[in-house]
Order: sequence, then C-alpha cells, then structure tokens
Amino acid sequence: MTRTAVVICPGRGTYNKDELGYLGRHHADRHDLFADFDAIRAEAGQAPVTALDGAEKFSAATYTRGDIASPLIYASSLADARSLAGDIDVVAVTGNSMGWYIALAVAGAVSALDGFRVVNTMGTLMQEHLIGEQLIYPFVDEHWRADVRRRQELLAAVAGIDARDGCDLALSIDLGGMLVLAGNEAGLDAFEASQPRLNGRFPMRLSNHAAFHTALQAPVSEQGRERLGAVRFGQPLRPMIDGRGHVWWPGATDPEALREYTLGHQVTEVYDFTRAIRSAAREFAPDLFIVTGPGTTLGGAVAQSLILCEWNAMKSRADFKKRQSQSPLLVSMGMQEQRSLVT
Repeated sequence: MTRTAVVICPGRGTYNKDELGYLGRHHADRHDLFADFDAIRAEAGQAPVTALDGAEKFSAATYTRGDIASPLIYASSLADARSLAGDIDVVAVTGNSMGWYIALAVAGAVSALDGFRVVNTMGTLMQEHLIGEQLIYPFVDEHWRADVRRRQELLAAVAGIDARDGCDLALSIDLGGMLVLAGNEAGLDAFEASQPRLNGRFPMRLSNHAAFHTALQAPVSEQGRERLGAVRFGQPLRPMIDGRGHVWWPGATDPEALREYTLGHQVTEVYDFTRAIRSAAREFAPDLFIVTGPGTTLGGAVAQSLILCEWNAMKSRADFKKRQSQSPLLVSMGMQEQRSLVT
C-alpha cells in the first residue's frame, strides 16, 4: 500500500556531535555521489565532506561553521531522501532555512551537484561575512499551546528595539513555537535584557549563525548571485513549498523566478517555516511528514506547526503524542527507531 509523504529538509544546527559519521553509517553505498561533492570542495580548496564526516573527533568550533555544516547537512539530507522505501510517494518537498536549498535538489529543480554548489557557496559566503547573529525564543507553553498575545508582545519588542539607534533586530525564522531572531550585537543584547530567561535556556544564541533571512544579508545575496550564475534552475519534478508557504508546481514554475527567490528573497526576508508546514498539511494532506537527517531537532518545530494549524484536530503536545502513538504521522530519519519506518 502506497504512503503519501511530504519530505522536510533540515537547516543549520542539525549536524552535531551525535551526527559525526552519519554518512558512513547510513550511506556507505553513496560513495560516487559523495566523491563528486568532495571534488567540488577540492576545487575551492576546502576539506572533503567525507573526511569531515569520518573524523575521529567532533569540534563544535569547526562543525558549526557555515562552510562546514552546510555541505555535511546537504549530503546527509539528500542521501536520506534518496533512500526512502519504494512504497512512499513523495507528494511535496519543503525545508527549513538552508533546507530550502536541499529541497531544490530533492524535488529535482536543480541537479544534485548544482544543489551542492548552491549550499556550499552560500554557506561559505555566510561564514566569510558572518554578518550579525541569531537567537531563539519560544512563545508556546510547555504543552505546545500558542500564546498569541505573547507572540505579539515579542514581535512588538523586536520592532521597538530595531527602531533604536545602533540596533538591528528582526524576525528571521517563524519556527513552530519558536521565534528565531537575528540582528547585530546591540539588537540581540537589548532583546536579551528585555525578556525573562526561560527554562535556563532561552533566549539562546546560535553559535556561528549569521543574521540569516534579514536585510543584513544583502551583500551575501548579491555575491551569491554572482558566484552561482552558472547553476541551472529548472522545473521541479515534485511540488516545492518555500519559506512563504508558496507552492512551486511542476510544469508551472518560472526557473528565473525560482532563482531570484532562492538567491534573493530567501536570503534577505523572513523565512516562515510554520506557514510552509501549514501549506504542506492543507494542500497535500499526506499520510506522513518525513524529516530527513541529520539531527532530530526539527521534529519539534514540525509538530508545533501542525498543532498551531490544528491539523487532525491537534491542539496540544498531548494530542500530538496520542496521534503519534496510534499511527506515526511524523518520522525523523535522524532517529534510528523511526528511520526504519520509511527506509
């Protein structure tokens, strides 16, 4: 029996200590593909992806860098998407932030190698410039129920800080029950000073994360266009849902508009992952939402996004867990016990 699925590709922050060796453990049969990625890295004078994945020791200072994490996540996620079981019908593809670049390749809008060039180039540019930083802050309670008023208060605080002299602060990613904020040091410091600390974790700075999806990234967008002019964008083979919740349909996509969105709007404007998941649920109503590896952190944001749009009448964490226990709706391939459900 065929199972329909929306594939969700992860972004930065998903290749961590536990993921070291991910390619070797799960995709030793993809040597030819990874060798091509390594060749692209070699042309740029960068360490091979296979060598980074096969290292004996994980260093956060190294593996959180954009020029290191991005290609590792791309290789892991694309290989996962290609290893799905034959009974799974992928009806749409989406991703979080950098995951949009991976989604392009999974959906066939760019080749595997061109997708790698996009990810590697943009990750390298982000690291070279490292303009601004990001932090994350929740607006849902412990039961994953949204506090709409609190969300509005947080966004109002962001706008107020951004209006101050010397402060840059904006919403970067709408991530389920979390707001990812980005700005300069003054802006982030002001936000941290203005909000209570929650669970001993939040506000939480994201190491080696620039101010993605804000106007501060305009120089990265411009250079990305220059360096990636030879990359060919085409018609996707499967529908793709972007960071606005917009669907790019096979046979109805303007390749140049897709290029402009990917290297323009997607870099400098807010990425609404919550809306992307809502569109995926309401437009395609899949049997499964499959989050490719590496990592396991994106599953919570997917679940929270489904709760926020009350998918399948879910209104809380308990509702989601009950639905999940009856018949898995969300599968994270980074979790070994779930991986076997879809490979």
